[in-house]
Amino acid sequence: MPASARRELMVETQIRARGIHDPRVLAAMREVPREAFLPPALEPLAYEDRALPIEANQTISQPYIVALMIDALGLRADDDVLEVGTGSGYAAAVLARVARRVYTIERIPELAELARTRFAELGYATIEVKCDDGTLGWPEHAPYSAIVVTAGGPSVPRALLAQLAIGGRLVMPVGPSRAQQLVRVTRINQTEVQGENLGEVMFVPLIGKHGWAEQVESRVQGPLIPARPVSRGALVAKLVAECAEPITRIEDASMASLLEQIGDARVVLLGEATHGTSEFYRMRTRITQQLILRAGFTAVAVEADWPDAAVVDRYVRNAPPRPTLSAPLIRFPAWMWRNRETQALVEWLRAYNLEHASPERVVTFAGLDLYSLFVSADEVVQYLDRVDPIAARAARARYGRLTPWQNDPAAYGHAAHLGRMQSCETEVVEMLRDLLASRLEYALHDGEAYFDAAQNARVVAGAEHFYRAMFHGGPTAWNLRDQHMFDTLRAILAQRGDPDAKVVVWAHNSHVGDAAATEMAARGEHNLGQLCRTELGRGAFLVGFGMDHGVVAAAHEWGEPMDRMLVRPARAESYERLCHEAAVPAFLLALRDPVRGELRDELIERRLERAIGVVYHPERELQSHYFQASLPAQFDAYVWFDETTPIDPLPRRIGGVEEPAPDHPLLGQ
Repeated sequence: MPASARRELMVETQIRARGIHDPRVLAAMREVPREAFLPPALEPLAYEDRALPIEANQTISQPYIVALMIDALGLRADDDVLEVGTGSGYAAAVLARVARRVYTIERIPELAELARTRFAELGYATIEVKCDDGTLGWPEHAPYSAIVVTAGGPSVPRALLAQLAIGGRLVMPVGPSRAQQLVRVTRINQTEVQGENLGEVMFVPLIGKHGWAEQVESRVQGPLIPARPVSRGALVAKLVAECAEPITRIEDASMASLLEQIGDARVVLLGEATHGTSEFYRMRTRITQQLILRAGFTAVAVEADWPDAAVVDRYVRNAPPRPTLSAPLIRFPAWMWRNRETQALVEWLRAYNLEHASPERVVTFAGLDLYSLFVSADEVVQYLDRVDPIAARAARARYGRLTPWQNDPAAYGHAAHLGRMQSCETEVVEMLRDLLASRLEYALHDGEAYFDAAQNARVVAGAEHFYRAMFHGGPTAWNLRDQHMFDTLRAILAQRGDPDAKVVVWAHNSHVGDAAATEMAARGEHNLGQLCRTELGRGAFLVGFGMDHGVVAAAHEWGEPMDRMLVRPARAESYERLCHEAAVPAFLLALRDPVRGELRDELIERRLERAIGVVYHPERELQSHYFQASLPAQFDAYVWFDETTPIDPLPRRIGGVEEPAPDHPLLGQ
């Protein structure tokens, strides 16, 4: 995709979709090439929705934050702007497309010189760069119609306020690194300023005489201007409380009303607002048990890899284990499934299947995800070794081209994307076609084993495409993954051989909730819940989960160890805050057919909603973990826990101190 198209996509999905509509700001963001302000190695990531590292151990802000700050300035074409913190120069370049002239100060000589060079090469003649202490401002060109500070200080420097024209606006982050607020100050007259709080942000520290000391953050002096009051929607919260069905104890919570709402649905999707909250897992277990016992559900499909879940499946069906190259469910984040809450579900399923041994009532366990590129390839080869050695040799040859990348499949995708190697798409697709073409012959030996091998071949084909798509930008990779989940779900339903077969799905809210009702749609993304609704209509029932505060099991960064992290109370403008103010500690809320019809009307307007995955960044929660959604359009029902606790990871694991238990799929083998 050309850079201009990627910029257009960035503007539509990351900026306009989040509520920025000033046509001059949007036009500037479309025009300025962000890749020109990045180190060459990071150019492919130029239009990703995130901050990126630049020279001198600094960062270039997330595009949305650049647009948000410029939009907050309310610039006119004849305005002169002072920018404190040039950084890469990207924000100054965008400002230059909106204002008359930009004066920008950078304290790091390397960055100041790089910015000058970039501005000269790109023809930005209305930008002037100075290397100095930005907290002192640039009095020679004052007063300024607007001042923007791109680093967080203990308070708004008085020197900058003195250089702000009457009617001028100053925007900057204020506070220590883990509690910064974006403030906007407007000068009313020579002696009076007025300000407001624009939300939580995270920036590098503002170093200088009127900022933080070098490498040291001083004690915060507090935001200079108090935040404007925010309405808490007390009446809506009261309505939520009146419509909510309280949950007193998860293990014996009544499911009668929920089962009535679900009715004859064939697929029930159970979400989670985090990947590490005990209450979510335990409540999903309770709902799953009742769906199996009282509604005839016979399959559980989870957001895990197919071959890993297949090991668990054999355990819950009391089938003999099959040799595997590695223990299941050990890739990052291992705690997502290797925890006591999942263990309780698995043991319950095993006991249920022992008691109800008839084939039509046996409950299966399956994985919907596609990350298991190499494990799935090995499963296909092992299957063919047993049933067709000649085809096995062909599979080894075809999949063999992927072998050098088995420790890092994303590196394969990057190399193929850059053209450093020819992709393996042809080989993996041909292997899948050959396997499907031999269905009648292979299925005669063992239909169950053939189905497993065919699904693994589909995983290989899907994963190969996914890892290449990761580096294309845009919605492609996400859509491939959720389409694969949906296709796998359909295959599970078909494999049951019963037109009325029913499956319960466990996955994150971001997969389960209808993407069409969220800002994902503006980015061109669809998801599992939306695909299920499109095909099944009311035959799909989507249940979201939410929480206000507590402790979550998550990592600080991708690939890092699990930590138990405090979750901040929900933001005032979010659905979570409404639920918190309902003052019911835990409840079930019907949304498709609410107790009172006006509930949908009151909740239908889009609000913020929180999503925490396996990585949690509380210090920049607004940017990383909130999105716009319409809750009643996204879900058919909603489960709420005001305060939550983290999942309990299983202590025994591969590479751990304790020996793995050989007979349990969650404890190693």
